[in-house]
Amino acid sequence: MKNSEIRELNTKELEERIDNEKSYLAKLRLNHAISPLDNPQKIMHTRRTIARLKTELNKRKREEVKNNS
Repeated sequence: MKNSEIRELNTKELEERIDNEKSYLAKLRLNHAISPLDNPQKIMHTRRTIARLKTELNKRKREEVKNNS
């Protein structure tokens, strides 16, 4: 997921997407522990996607607090 796509999401969609990506990451890790994945890079890409989503969410929360002060 590109940063431009992430910026287009609203806050509620960001939170839902983070939850979905976290559950997907858990499934990937479990499947990788049982038998190696064809592409173990999926785990890394999913972690980075979660980080990008969280970064955008925290950025929005900081801006909201700053605007309310």
